[in-house]
Amino acid sequence: MTQSITPPREMIEQWASEKCYDERDWLYELHIAARAAQWGADQELEACCEYLVRCAQWEPEDVDELRAARRPNPPSLKERALEGLTRLVATGEFFSSQMKDLDTIRHALEALPE
Repeated sequence: MTQSITPPREMIEQWASEKCYDERDWLYELHIAARAAQWGADQELEACCEYLVRCAQWEPEDVDELRAARRPNPPSLKERALEGLTRLVATGEFFSSQMKDLDTIRHALEALPE
């Protein structure tokens, strides 16, 4: 018997509250869809990990390694800012394609305590 991986209504309501609705674009719907897809993938990964421990007799550290490989931590805001700054310094030029790097650096600086 398979279990449903449909997110609970409370989670969907939480995701909906994270993004402002604007009928001119799909960002609201895309945000909810992305969060739901990630939630479903996480549920499936955990079910697989539980199966590997229970039926394949994997060691907990092997399951942790699998989980870490499939869900690596994203780089922190500070790490992304430093990478962006390194790229900007290396080129010595600022093009429109690098504006995302400047935004990341700005957000990182704003996040630092006074």
